[in-house]
Amino acid sequence: MSRLSYGERDNIPLAVCAIVFTVFALSLGDALIKQVSAAFPLWQVFALRSLIAIPVLVLVLKTRYPDVALVPRTVWWTALRSMMLACMWIAYYAALPHVALSVAAATYYTLPLFITLLAAMFLGERVGLQGWAAVALGFLGVLAILKPQAGDFNAYALLPLVSAVLYALAMILTRTRCRGENPLVLSFCLNLAMLSIGAVASLALWLWQPAGTATDQFLLGQWIAMSAREWMAMGLLAAAILIGSIGAAIAYQAGPSSIVSTFDFAYLGFAALWGLAFFGEVPDAVSGIGIGLIVLAGILAIRR
Repeated sequence: MSRLSYGERDNIPLAVCAIVFTVFALSLGDALIKQVSAAFPLWQVFALRSLIAIPVLVLVLKTRYPDVALVPRTVWWTALRSMMLACMWIAYYAALPHVALSVAAATYYTLPLFITLLAAMFLGERVGLQGWAAVALGFLGVLAILKPQAGDFNAYALLPLVSAVLYALAMILTRTRCRGENPLVLSFCLNLAMLSIGAVASLALWLWQPAGTATDQFLLGQWIAMSAREWMAMGLLAAAILIGSIGAAIAYQAGPSSIVSTFDFAYLGFAALWGLAFFGEVPDAVSGIGIGLIVLAGILAIRR
């Protein structure tokens, strides 16, 4: 058995419920990352979150799918995919202490545009007039959010754009090289990569011990001691990454991509809600227009 099976027919209600619940959990986890970024270093989050998630994945695989090996059939392609996704999370998380959650989410959700362009480049898919219109609208939306000529330009807002490119490349790789892998195995490999990166980066910082300002501690800080409250937060982050890495696979297997991807944009609504509830973030009018343009562009790209 190479992947999860849900029958021969699509199950659209399951797909929609799965993707909405997935983006709800991921957006809440990202809001929690932004909230704890003043205390936790990123690499501690990476290492401990995956350290909690990996045993859960192994337990599910061994009890429910005993015939599925933990080692993927396409080892090197899966490893490359995992590294791309891990770097995607690093870039996105590094932006959160400096960028409003709704703005980071909107910039990241230019990913359908990059998937459209990369599919044309590497898979030979035809973009067409609607596809190019989506790319143009998305580009205008990004300009409205980033305000490259304005005095309040925030270079950290470019990091979610890097995340979108990495995610798009990983999805092209998933479709072309890792298509037959079990989603739980792909999630296991991704968490193994994040655990490894977190451990290596933490060791390097412990040996190097760089000096930095308070705002640098999320990327350069040392591990902190954890009480029951911090372990609870880490458990919630582990649950979010498990739901995110497995739920999306279930959704896209159970329903057509054109439908599932449209509901994927619910992340933007949840991100705006958490940003307002937790941080009092309200995007300005120009950024709001940019977010709307990106949503419209993404839907056009998906519907193409």
